[in-house]
Amino acid sequence: MSIYLGIDIGTSGTKTLAIRENGRIVASATFEYPLSSPRPGWSEQDPEDWWQASAKSVRKVLRDGKIKPASVAGIGLSGQMHGSVFLDRKHQVIRPALLWNDQRTAAECDEIEKRAGGRPKLIKMVANPALTGFTAPKILWLRNNEPRRFDRTRQVLLPKDYVRFRLTGEFATEVSDASGTLLLDVKRRKWNRQLLQKLELDSSLLPAVYESEDISGTLSKVAAKKLGLPEGVPVVGGGGDQAAGAVGNGIVRRGVISATMGTSGVVFAHSEGIETDPLGRVHTFCHAVRGQWHVMGVVLSAGGSLQWYRNQLGEAAVAAARRKKIDPYELLTAEAATAPAGSEGLYFLPYLTGERTPHADPHARGAWVGLSLRHGRPHLVRSVMEGASFAMRDCLEIIRGMNIPIREIRVSGGGARSRFWRQMQADIYGNKVSTINAEEGPAYGVALLAAAGTGAYKDVVEACDATIRVVDTTPVQQSTRRKYNRVYPQYGQLYHSLKDDYARIAQLVD
Repeated sequence: MSIYLGIDIGTSGTKTLAIRENGRIVASATFEYPLSSPRPGWSEQDPEDWWQASAKSVRKVLRDGKIKPASVAGIGLSGQMHGSVFLDRKHQVIRPALLWNDQRTAAECDEIEKRAGGRPKLIKMVANPALTGFTAPKILWLRNNEPRRFDRTRQVLLPKDYVRFRLTGEFATEVSDASGTLLLDVKRRKWNRQLLQKLELDSSLLPAVYESEDISGTLSKVAAKKLGLPEGVPVVGGGGDQAAGAVGNGIVRRGVISATMGTSGVVFAHSEGIETDPLGRVHTFCHAVRGQWHVMGVVLSAGGSLQWYRNQLGEAAVAAARRKKIDPYELLTAEAATAPAGSEGLYFLPYLTGERTPHADPHARGAWVGLSLRHGRPHLVRSVMEGASFAMRDCLEIIRGMNIPIREIRVSGGGARSRFWRQMQADIYGNKVSTINAEEGPAYGVALLAAAGTGAYKDVVEACDATIRVVDTTPVQQSTRRKYNRVYPQYGQLYHSLKDDYARIAQLVD
């Protein structure tokens, strides 16, 4: 039986996954690498680290899975979105890549909206407003701040597409990841030449655009030797991490939504047509399903807020977990369960790294509001979990307002591993939530895309139907839902009360 590889270029490491045609996982491997923050708000990585981690993880998967190299029939690529790799005329990296969570480009976002004729016109051109994490502002930042490096730039690639170049020698991307550059005509699924002209950017800087299932190239002789694979293995377009993760969750039909609670949180809704929010609060991107789109809300510090609590305030839980040889999150969620729903008036705003949906505000910061002598550690940790879940509900409410149906919510990530947190999400969202048999995220999704693109399935929808199934469903507890419906509106008001203070605090820090 043929083997398909999915390679996911993440922010903390690269994961490679091998599956059989029936979707069964054979082996996986992850190799980590560092992230650099040379100045506050900056976030960079060395693209060479992605390539080396990709090669190492592929070799380890082949070894651990006892996979015959000749049985590998296709490779799919996923990766962190929006990052910018700048190459010179010799195809060498000019500087460290600017990542999705880099916040240095506020001035360039303003410049883009001004050159486009205002935010509404920009949204009409590319379906999204200018945000600091996107790719186009990074290109303009290089031009404005490092002009000599910009003058040397001949190609701009997204993270996974740099690895694609090292695999195949081809400059290529695909529609889902390209949507996050702010340079793609999302409706027509090709580069927007009108906006490129307004920004005075040459289209030759950008790679060819494919559909996610399409074969974008084949493994070169040099890359094949490094990975331990035969030359000529097809490499499909793949997908940005969110679209690929959605495929891995089976989000390929209207009405099925995913709510992924990892370090960041993402609410992802499939759409058969292009649906945009006039206020630009959610992203509208091309889906990794041919001819389809998706709407996506992003919470920058969802599970990351609970991770912050564990690292900074959870020493007792970490120490106890070490003694008991269990995950400290088990103890934290058990402690949270002893506090009542709503945390007795204690709110946590999860804006530890700014926010994207519904408040595109890089200056927003985390806060506890409503602290009293009555509150203890159970209230603190529960309020963090509730705050992250309320932020995810913010995304869902916008999607509901766009008349996109929500029949089923599939949850994944760290927030789906805890039965308590799954129940909290069901009660806050007001929908039953489900988990599925595949929990490998983007790497699994692009392995399925590789299987579909090389002919094992008619298309990715058929691939998902054959391999993905719901294994657990958590219904809504109506009494708790009613409690959260009373509590949630006040949560929504707190950002607006603090917005001006966030901006002033940012000036003080700068």
